[in-house]
Amino acid sequence: MTPKFDKVHNHFKLNGFHYNREALKEVAYSYIKEGEDFEVAIGEFLADWLDSNETLSAKTSGSTGMPKTIYVNKQAMVHSALTTGNFFHLEPKNAALLCLPSETIAGKMMLIRAMMLGLHLDIIPPKKNLDINLEKTYQFAAMIPMQLQKNLNKVEKIETIIVGGAPVSKDLKNTIQTIKPTVFETYGMTETVSHIAVKQLNNFTDRTQNSLFQVLPGIEISKDSRDCLIIDAKNISEDIIITNDVVKLHSPSTFEWLGRIDHVINSGGVKIHPEVVEDVLANQIDTRFFIASLPDDELGERVILIIEGEEKPITSHLFADLDKYQIPKEIFFLKHFKETHSGKIQRKKTVASLK
Repeated sequence: MTPKFDKVHNHFKLNGFHYNREALKEVAYSYIKEGEDFEVAIGEFLADWLDSNETLSAKTSGSTGMPKTIYVNKQAMVHSALTTGNFFHLEPKNAALLCLPSETIAGKMMLIRAMMLGLHLDIIPPKKNLDINLEKTYQFAAMIPMQLQKNLNKVEKIETIIVGGAPVSKDLKNTIQTIKPTVFETYGMTETVSHIAVKQLNNFTDRTQNSLFQVLPGIEISKDSRDCLIIDAKNISEDIIITNDVVKLHSPSTFEWLGRIDHVINSGGVKIHPEVVEDVLANQIDTRFFIASLPDDELGERVILIIEGEEKPITSHLFADLDKYQIPKEIFFLKHFKETHSGKIQRKKTVASLK
């Protein structure tokens, strides 16, 4: 039987203490009035979650168009939490760690999973260098790639880590092959109430599927005429969700993410996916970089490479594995990229700063 959003599992704990629904309202009030900034955000979310309304507002990141505020059905969030719990075999009393800001859908969903599944949730400040209790074992945690990268020496006692909010770099994928936690990259957005697909990144028993996202139970996928992913998640969204993510479908339940349609470069009539080029160059460049374009009188758009850091010599050998149309016509160095609070590179703002 699916629990209703107005229930709290009787095994739920927050920072070591049991709370029922009424007691959680007091926690929310306390966080809002007396908490640190990240706790205020948690309190505000809990206050919204615990009221009588069946929906709450959430800000999208722009995965399906311009960022906007949408209203999400609370019961849909419950279904998402239960689906994740079933997929990762989470049980009541399992320990979980919240280290993401609760302004984001990912942070909100960690709280909902804990309340619905009866997890014992510990909350720590959502910063780059995390204050993880190294003596405690956790069954489940969610992070952004930057947090995992900077805290690899602190995660040995976390059994499963899901990573989302930004693509996982090839360097990080290589690094996590030697750590104990099993790491999954997630695919999702605010409109889908967190992730609808996951991809295992390490600790493989079968490596044949490691480049593909596997959709969670109850999710149906297809493509539109642009080759962009279409998501039908009946328990989560009443509407069919049309994304701007270009994908290759490998089966009715698996797909390969190729890049964003709004990042596609049309250079001389040839369509170039920056993310595909970046994947080829990932082992050649030891700092952050990305592929973009600038207007060109002859080509329409010319491919450029932007590298974060001090300027240094670049040889043509770097581009040996690229198709001739993919080779950057210009290379720029910037000391710092423009980025979101979660560490995701803001490509358009960074390109604009070149001018």
